[in-house]
Amino acid sequence: MADPVSWLLIEPRWTVVDASGEELGRVEEVTGDSNADIFDGLSVSSSALGRPRYVPAEKIASIEQGQIRLALDRAAFEALGEYDEPAESAEIEGEKASVVQRVEADVEHVTPRQREVPLVRRVLEWFGLAGRR
Repeated sequence: MADPVSWLLIEPRWTVVDASGEELGRVEEVTGDSNADIFDGLSVSSSALGRPRYVPAEKIASIEQGQIRLALDRAAFEALGEYDEPAESAEIEGEKASVVQRVEADVEHVTPRQREVPLVRRVLEWFGLAGRR
C-alpha cells in the first residue's frame, strides 16, 4: 500500500494506471475522513460518460504527483463495483430527541444514495472545464 500520508495530496483528475502502467481513468473523488486521518479509497472514472468505480485503498500500489498506480490489471479494475456515495448521517442526542426520533433511529435503515451528477457536468469535469470562467 502507498505511503499513509500521501493520500492527503491526491486531487481530482489525477491519472489512474494499472499495475503495468496502462491508463485506466481519472480520480473523481477521494473517499474517507481527512479530519480523522482515514483513507478509504478512490472513486475513479474511466470515461467522461462512464459511472465511476470504487477502488479500495488496499488496491493502491503507489501514489506519485499526478498519478495513482493500482495493484490491479485492467480486468480486475473493470470487475470493481460502481462507486456509491455514502449516506449522510445524523446523530440524535438522547435527551434532546423526541420519543418518535429515538424509535425511528432504532429501526431506520439508511442506504447509500447513488451520486447523481448531470451528464453535461460529468463531461465538463472529465475534460477539466467544470468551474472555469
